Amino acid sequence: MCEKRQKISLIGIGMGSRASMTMEAAEAVRACDCMIGAERMLSSARELRYGTGRQGDAPEQAESLVPELCEYNSDKIFAYIEAHPEYVHVAVLLSGDTGFHSGAKKLSEMFARDSDRYDVTMIPGISSVICLAARLKTTWEDGAVLSLHGQEENFIQTVNKNGKTFLLLGGKDSGEKMITRLKEYGMDDVTVHIGSRLSYPDEQILSGHPGELEEGAADGLCAAMILNPNPDKRTGPHIRDEEFIRGNVPMTKAEVRAVSLAQMELAENSVVYDIGAGTGSVSVEAARSGDRIRVYAIEKKPEAAELLVQNRKKFRTDGIRIIKGTAPEALRDLEPPTHVFIGGSSGNLREILCTVLDKNPSARIVINAISLETVSEVMDAIEEGLLKDAQITQITAARARVLGRYHMMTGQNPVYIISSGRDRKENPAETERSPDR
Repeated sequence: MCEKRQKISLIGIGMGSRASMTMEAAEAVRACDCMIGAERMLSSARELRYGTGRQGDAPEQAESLVPELCEYNSDKIFAYIEAHPEYVHVAVLLSGDTGFHSGAKKLSEMFARDSDRYDVTMIPGISSVICLAARLKTTWEDGAVLSLHGQEENFIQTVNKNGKTFLLLGGKDSGEKMITRLKEYGMDDVTVHIGSRLSYPDEQILSGHPGELEEGAADGLCAAMILNPNPDKRTGPHIRDEEFIRGNVPMTKAEVRAVSLAQMELAENSVVYDIGAGTGSVSVEAARSGDRIRVYAIEKKPEAAELLVQNRKKFRTDGIRIIKGTAPEALRDLEPPTHVFIGGSSGNLREILCTVLDKNPSARIVINAISLETVSEVMDAIEEGLLKDAQITQITAARARVLGRYHMMTGQNPVYIISSGRDRKENPAETERSPDR
């Protein structure tokens, strides 16, 4: 064990201004002999240490200036500290709070691998979400909280289900994209509050409905609070058949959807292929099973693809990505799936299974078969070993229809539901999508 460990302070400096920094963070900044962070964070730290915004503005204090590294990439920060053991106390400056979508998580894990060498302290800060809630004289404990910083995240579905949603915005055009998507999904009745430059002298909060907010209202690092006066409080994914926009495209009926989705055993971060998606009934219910589920709806027919667009908008399931094309060709550039539903294969079942299993041998696969020809293809795939430990269920449902004063049962087509693949707990865990910043 090293006689003296290098002290590392992972410091959440709040929103950036000196006023939003806690006393604990300020003390760590004053005590360090090396500072690391993005330029905005370093500027705040310099103001605290030297009473100036730029290193070198106070030449009489030159001897007290500490080395700096302008960097926010975790791997580069770790490599720099590892290469400079002479620094007794290193302050790594991070925006907002260390526990909220911060690079502190990854850095802490990296330093923990060599705990004999590094003594790590994590100092929390005030996040822009907390500040915005305070400025609007409300709470954040009763709202959903998402980060859209540096990633493509589903948020429409979350806004649709919650009366209050907080979004952490950042990156090029993220605010404009947020407003555009709210309009696209017909969410004109929500109220959006956007806070920019929070804690700085030019702090600004803009409020209004999506159609009232001007372009560029949420440029740069911002936080937003969205209030939905009519949140959808339904639990579970199940939707009645008549609620879907149908057209002339076949649709997997509610009874079959219920059993098929149960057989899929979806998990929190599932990546789902819905092959032969049709109207999108399975895609919509799969997406509604969890806000972080991503669904790729693959459909070759133009009319069906248009219905997919309409139903995605109607049910506000922005977790669905519509892929126009024929499987397996349309699957080749997609990320590996954890779950696959095959409602239509156009005679390409074997090729589809080979493509899917090549991407992820542990994918959970559920197939619906109505025709005996498709059942024959399934049996061939089982014989070939493409569907291991397959479970086959055949269901026939009947619905009552009124004839005068009588109720007559009308049978639906019998459907074979074939499921295969390892238990979901054995599927490779999906890596977290939170940004490292």
